[in-house]
Amino acid sequence: MTVSDNTHIPRLDPWSRLRVHTSARIGLGRVGDGLPTSQLLEFQMAHARARDSVHMPFEGENLARDIAGLGLPVVPVQSRAANRAEYLQRPDYGRTLDEDSKARLLSVQGNAATEGLAAGDYDVVFILADGLSARAVHENGAEMLRQSLGLLDESWKIGPVVIASQARVALGDEIARRLQAKISIILIGERPGLSSADSLGAYLTWAPKPGCSNAQRNCISNIRPAGFPLGEAARKLVYLMAEARKNGLSGVHLKDNYSALHLVEAPSPALPE
Repeated sequence: MTVSDNTHIPRLDPWSRLRVHTSARIGLGRVGDGLPTSQLLEFQMAHARARDSVHMPFEGENLARDIAGLGLPVVPVQSRAANRAEYLQRPDYGRTLDEDSKARLLSVQGNAATEGLAAGDYDVVFILADGLSARAVHENGAEMLRQSLGLLDESWKIGPVVIASQARVALGDEIARRLQAKISIILIGERPGLSSADSLGAYLTWAPKPGCSNAQRNCISNIRPAGFPLGEAARKLVYLMAEARKNGLSGVHLKDNYSALHLVEAPSPALPE
């Protein structure tokens, strides 16, 4: 049987086998000089989700209830940015505390003194912050904190958990400095991508103080179920914490051997007989 030249024979999409392995937008196709309608609609939906994540109200009180069972005091604070619009327009406001929050942290230090804790007795303070994606913290922040704390031994003196709204990464420096903590860990919503609106970042800083640069931090990015799994991210974070405390440094000067250690500790695949 012959096939007419005018007969349309659909071709298999060579990208279909690859799309199942990634959430990235690959092999979108083309109709004329534009995208297929289905891909255009998916792009618009992903863009809308990313915008919603940036503007989503931060549910700090619900987050505090989620971590209430961890046995640590919870302290809410806010940056100088009074609202989301100001936060987006003035990044510098998101890096410093407002006056009420400064006073609240000062009272926390006073309470610690009555309990026999001297200034600087905290090894680490954990901060949960909205950043550019409140959704990321709502969905992954409490669990990331819970798994990280579960991996720490009793030698760690852990400060109160701080929940920060309208926060940038550098806000953790001022918070930790006021609590006299040696290490700050800020778990913060990252700038959402078109396929990762729930991405959480963990930033570690040794000897934090206002004015620290990003070169003084270690970052674990893309923490989410479809990215860097929370359990593995928590193990890497605790490894970096231990290395920072042992060596008294962080950032570009702290050698990160976690991946190499992980490969060494992984079981060797069985060889064929």
